[in-house]
Amino acid sequence: MTHPLLSIRDLRVEFETDAGPVPAVRGVDLELEEGETVALVGESGCGKSVTALSIMRLMSGRVAGGQIDFRGQNLASLSEPAMRRVRGAQIGMIFQEPMTSLNPVFKIGRQIEEVLTLHQGLSPSAARGQAVELLGRVGIPSPAARLEQYPHELSGGMKQRVMIAIAIACRPALLIADEPTTALDVTIQAQIMVLLRSLQRELGMAVLLITHDLGLVAHFAERVNVMYAGKIVEHGGVREIFKQPAHPYTRALLAALPDPTKRARLEAIGGRVPSPAMLPRGCAFCTRCKHAFEPCPDQQPPLFDVGAPHVAACWLHDPGRAAVLES
Repeated sequence: MTHPLLSIRDLRVEFETDAGPVPAVRGVDLELEEGETVALVGESGCGKSVTALSIMRLMSGRVAGGQIDFRGQNLASLSEPAMRRVRGAQIGMIFQEPMTSLNPVFKIGRQIEEVLTLHQGLSPSAARGQAVELLGRVGIPSPAARLEQYPHELSGGMKQRVMIAIAIACRPALLIADEPTTALDVTIQAQIMVLLRSLQRELGMAVLLITHDLGLVAHFAERVNVMYAGKIVEHGGVREIFKQPAHPYTRALLAALPDPTKRARLEAIGGRVPSPAMLPRGCAFCTRCKHAFEPCPDQQPPLFDVGAPHVAACWLHDPGRAAVLES
C-alpha cells in the first residue's frame, strides 16, 4: 500500500491574543499524492495561507493539534534544525506577494545561490552556474545579467519567475503555490501557470495550489478542497465540484464566476467570513446561507458522503433529514 506524499490530519492552528487563543485552522484534513495538483480555495480570511505556512512551519501562530505527515515524518513535531533541512530542499513555496517576497537589499543572484549553497553544498561558482540555468528555465531572458540586478529593477512577472526559480532550485517533491498570480495582469497570470505546469511535469512535483481564482482551479487542479472559516467544507474531484457543487458556499462561489455564454447578473455572497474570534456555535456559513435551517446555527455538520470521494459538510446532506439542496 502506497502512502500519500503529504497527509494532514486534524490540523488545528491558534494565534495568541490578549483575549486568549483564537483558532485560525480548525481540524483540517488534506492529502496530496506524488505528482498531483490539489487546490485549496476560499475567500480571503478562510485560513488557506495559514494552512500553507503551517506545513512550512513559518506561521507566527502555533500548531495546537493534529499531524502534518510528509514522507513518513510529522513536520509538526520536527525540531527547527530538522525542519530547515526540509524547508526549501524537499518542500518549496511560492509566497503570495512577489513584490515583497524578495529581499530588496540583495541582488537576485545572491538570493538564488543561497538556497543552492545551503541545501546542496555547492561552491560559489557552481551555485552561480546553477542560478543562471534556473533563471533560463523559468523563462527570464539574459539570465546571467539578471543575477546582478536588485528586485526593484524587475517587473512583477519577472519577480514571480525569480520566486519560482528559488522554490524549485532543489527539485522539491512538493511545491506550495500560495496565490501565485496575485497582483499580475491576466496575460502574465496565464504565462506563470503554464510555466508551473511545465515545471511540474519536468520535475515530477506535487503542487498545492492555494487560490480564490476558480478559473485557475478548473484548468490546473485534479482535486479541490473548499475552505471556509478554518475548516474544509467540501472536497472532491474538479469535475464533480464544478458540475455538482454540494455545499451552499461552493455553489455561491461558482455563481459569482462570470459566464461569457450568459448575460446574467453576477451573484454576490452576502455578509463576510466571520472573525476567528467570534465563530458561531454551529455551521460557520449559516448566517450567509439561504438554505440554513433548524440544526445549522447550533450544530457543526460533519462531512457527508455525496458521491465518493466527494464529501460536503452540510446538514442538507444528512441522510436522516429530508431537506435537499434547492436547484
